Amino acid sequence: MMNHSQSTGADYNYTIVRQFALTTVLWGIVGMSVGVLIAAQLIWPQLNFDTPWLTYSRLRPLHTNAVIFAFGTSALFATSYYVVQRTCQIRLFAPKLAAFTFWGWQAVIIAAAITLPMGFTQGKEYAELEWPIDIAIAIIWVSYAIVFFGTIAKRTTSHIYVANWFFGAFIITVAVLHIVNSMAVPVSLFKSYSLYSGAVDAMVQWWYGHNAVGFLLTAGFLGMMYYFVPKQAGRPVYSYRLSIVHFWALIALYIWAGPHHLHYTALPDWTQSLGMVMSLILFAPSWGGMINGIMTLSGAWHKLRTDPVLRFLVVSLSFYGMSTFEGPMMAIKTVNALSHYTDWTIGHVHSGALGWVAMVSIGSLYHLIPVLFGHGRMYSMKLVNVHFWLATIGTVLYIVSMWISGVMQGLMWRAVNSDGTLTYSFVESLEASYPFYFVRFIGGCFFLTGMFIMAYNVIRTVKASKDSLPAIAEA
Repeated sequence: MMNHSQSTGADYNYTIVRQFALTTVLWGIVGMSVGVLIAAQLIWPQLNFDTPWLTYSRLRPLHTNAVIFAFGTSALFATSYYVVQRTCQIRLFAPKLAAFTFWGWQAVIIAAAITLPMGFTQGKEYAELEWPIDIAIAIIWVSYAIVFFGTIAKRTTSHIYVANWFFGAFIITVAVLHIVNSMAVPVSLFKSYSLYSGAVDAMVQWWYGHNAVGFLLTAGFLGMMYYFVPKQAGRPVYSYRLSIVHFWALIALYIWAGPHHLHYTALPDWTQSLGMVMSLILFAPSWGGMINGIMTLSGAWHKLRTDPVLRFLVVSLSFYGMSTFEGPMMAIKTVNALSHYTDWTIGHVHSGALGWVAMVSIGSLYHLIPVLFGHGRMYSMKLVNVHFWLATIGTVLYIVSMWISGVMQGLMWRAVNSDGTLTYSFVESLEASYPFYFVRFIGGCFFLTGMFIMAYNVIRTVKASKDSLPAIAEA
């Protein structure tokens, strides 16, 4: 781990980091509340109140956009702006442009929260927003890149710490993915048609869709992991060489994995097979990164007994390892024939989203917020510990219920009688999933409760006078 100068926060632009850190907590609550509501709607359908903008079909894209782009991306903005300043030992480049990225991003989130429930959508998963919002996203993202790479360009250190490699790759690739996939022909202010058609449109969409997972939800958060795990553990990264191998292998392979979303479709067979093979090879660099993160605790394992923030970070790595084993397995065509279109996929997504992305973000924020507000620690470490157990139990309830439900659905859908007719109707498979939907809802409630506890803890930490907590000792 790099040595930082004994600088005070005054040397860095922490205002933008504070703004993004606090909005991360807010949007986490909003996005996860919508998730719990739609989980409840699958058990009690009357919860849509016969209102078009509260139907599952409109709230579900609102939920995914809120947790990925409002919660997750705000966490990435906050941590990348913080880490790039600390590791380059220089104040953030173009502060007014940085401020523009904050207010612009909040405007995009609010625009999404208004248009998606109204039914304005391109119908592309994770890329539902209509063309005027897409253009705004592209402008904000290019501004983000200018601020980030401008800071690296004027750094006072010769070295570029590995976390910045991951942040940089995520910023560049997400820009390319978003611009290419969002190419559309507008026909009115709220309606456009994709520039692509048929199988090409599907391929471009899942090249985007899976790499939103690969670069935004993986590479970006690995940047977070490579800074905050060594910081919280008080140990250097286990293997710097492995971190570089991990970086290049991950970004070289991930970009090819998209076709595994389109097995048994009109996509050419060779493209499906290429996506499957690349997904399987991807297992190696993914686990290389997980091992590097977990082994950073060599000589500091005892801290897990007393440090719930470190627990968040280490358990997130365990979920990352599990998700990146499960993903390549589900990309195998024969496994995919059972798993695809079932709740197993939903379980897999949330083992990554809740277990990896949310928990590494929460752990990083618990490290970051006391630093940003001049305190030595959070207001209550007991509440951090309660949050850890709520998040862990909630995630496990969620993903295990979806695994069981998904495998059961896949088996029921493919079951045939001796005369070749289907053994079960679709409604019978839905009825069998009902108890697991309830467990999923309970798991979501656990996780959301933890977020409310975090919000309370953060508010008390921010409000606490600087004298009431031990003086910050940020090396």
